[in-house]
Amino acid sequence: MAIVGGFDIHRRQVTFDYVDTVTGQVRRGRIAPACRETLRQWLERFAGVEDVTFAVEGCTGWRFVVEELQRAGITVLLAEPAETAERRGPKRRAKTDKTDARHLRVLVAEGRVPCSWVPPEHVCELRALLQLYADLRQEHVAWAQRIHATLFHLGAPSLAGQLSDPQIRARLAAQGIAMGLSPAGAQAVQVAVRMLDRLEAELVPVHAQIVAFARRQPGCKALARELYGAGWLVAAVIWAFLGDTRRFSSSAQAVRHSGLDVTVYSSDGKRAPGHLSHQGPPLLRWALFEAGHQGSRQASPDHRYYADVAARIDNNRAAISVARKLIRRAHHILRRLGDQAYAPVTA
Repeated sequence: MAIVGGFDIHRRQVTFDYVDTVTGQVRRGRIAPACRETLRQWLERFAGVEDVTFAVEGCTGWRFVVEELQRAGITVLLAEPAETAERRGPKRRAKTDKTDARHLRVLVAEGRVPCSWVPPEHVCELRALLQLYADLRQEHVAWAQRIHATLFHLGAPSLAGQLSDPQIRARLAAQGIAMGLSPAGAQAVQVAVRMLDRLEAELVPVHAQIVAFARRQPGCKALARELYGAGWLVAAVIWAFLGDTRRFSSSAQAVRHSGLDVTVYSSDGKRAPGHLSHQGPPLLRWALFEAGHQGSRQASPDHRYYADVAARIDNNRAAISVARKLIRRAHHILRRLGDQAYAPVTA
């Protein structure tokens, strides 16, 4: 008895579609609510069945579904979302949860699932920690921008680049009205300063935790050592979100995974070619872009290339071009390390 199927994951339910390849019987339905306990109970129907394979699209929520499938002894295939959508072909009808689940089931039956990497638990944990750091950092930048906007709107002197100074913050909190702010404006700035302090209190230990992990992990150490412009934080992001590069046949696929490849086709036929695909992890693109800007330094091996592109176009395009070089090098570094790159390490 062999069973193949697919799951389409949403916040409220998980839609399933599977077939018994011996009898030809197809079963479809929904698992609700979409939580670990409900899914675990549903999977009990496959207890004692040896050959069961399900495909799950690598979107939000895949982690708990994959973990429960593995716990039940079921073979799980994590499908790459963009490639899965491409193999659906031209859209001729409305896309629904049922059709998505059926599409995955058909791909499994035909052996055409575009498999992605299923990261081990310690990689998933670091990804969650990195995303937490990115969210805190984004919120920190937003509150700083609110302060600058309020100061400009009320005609107060600009403090660009000075908000990290404790004396400047103390002055804002105590002497907002004296700086020309209205009472409500001064209150808004005081709240924003307090929010910056709270966010920084959370950011510091999270950053230290990430750096401590990266200093122990062989893959992160190799990236930080061999990639110019990649510190411990950037090395950890590349290591966690690029994954095992042995699944890529070439470094060009690593570039595509990062979303830094240039698109040449748009389905609506109106957009000019030359835009980035923006597929893959946004945090990986951010880390590569930040590291790419280090190419502007004289000590960088890519300095001449960066300078040429910046002179012809602009600095951001130069940073993206260097970022593509970095992701290619990272591909080869991690591939060379093999299993050691993602081996779990102890504290």
